[in-house]
Amino acid sequence: MDLTIALERYDRHFPFFDGSVKAPAGTTYRALQVGQSYGLKDGIDRHGNMLHKKAYDIAEFSMSTYLMAIDRKVPLVGIPVFPRRLFSSGLMFVRHDSAVTHPRELKGKRVAIRAFQTTLSLLAKGDLKFEYEMPWEDIHWLVEEEEKIAFTPKAGVKVERLPAGADAGYMLRDGLCDAVIQPHPPHSIMSGEVKVRRLFADPDAEEARYFKKYGYWPIMHIVVMWRDLADKHPWLPAALMEMWGQAKTISRDYYSDPNWSQLAFGRRYYEREIERFGTDDLFPMGLAVNRGNIEQFIKYSRDQELIKGAFGVDDLFHESVRGT
Repeated sequence: MDLTIALERYDRHFPFFDGSVKAPAGTTYRALQVGQSYGLKDGIDRHGNMLHKKAYDIAEFSMSTYLMAIDRKVPLVGIPVFPRRLFSSGLMFVRHDSAVTHPRELKGKRVAIRAFQTTLSLLAKGDLKFEYEMPWEDIHWLVEEEEKIAFTPKAGVKVERLPAGADAGYMLRDGLCDAVIQPHPPHSIMSGEVKVRRLFADPDAEEARYFKKYGYWPIMHIVVMWRDLADKHPWLPAALMEMWGQAKTISRDYYSDPNWSQLAFGRRYYEREIERFGTDDLFPMGLAVNRGNIEQFIKYSRDQELIKGAFGVDDLFHESVRGT
């Protein structure tokens, strides 16, 4: 059996791309470098290709879109591997001279996001409401991209689709929006062309506080496969977890070389993170250790009316890996 696995080009996925990860006996795989918001060697729009074209057997996939897909009975099934994680607070940007210093001050403001249902948008809106006492319903949302799954916004919420080619950085510069919350802020922001600052004065401290409070780094992506493939080969979900375990072990060892990264202090940054977070595993696999994290996303998604059906955490995963 030959499997196609679509992945982002992370350090933790390098072992798939160079063949270091060994597949189970009788199985081979092709690891495809497929980007989401930008193109990689094997393409772009990984989530859309998986969802609408069934382009891969297995894929790294949006957690938020996955919840919506399950709610709509799309025959996907998850395995408890979560290869992308982000905090929301360090990805909230305002203009360098903005008077906004706390999320509560975003009330009535115009905030640009990639799409309403992307996982960072879901997390940020939920965090604004439940963590920072700024109801996301009181913000005017500016959306850049078409949604992967159609939905009706919550009554009374302002959601405006921006014209094609709109640049949130220039909009921020020109006073057309008040904040940007995106996983990949536009080049105009990241290059320094548009002068911005992060909303939180010390985002590292804020994210460390969040981690200490909740005990996790929020999930962005999950690994999913087609239900018929998992049902035909019920040993495969656990085997995929084992493959990701191999990749984790191999990629973690990269940092034993102080010059593996192009960052001069890369190894010491790695050591400081372990000290700060109290763990050397910020990407834990398995259902039990990630249950609270996933429950929070279900809560946020229901509150934002992206999902409406009755299902729980266990329903998101193949039966063979629910005990992990």
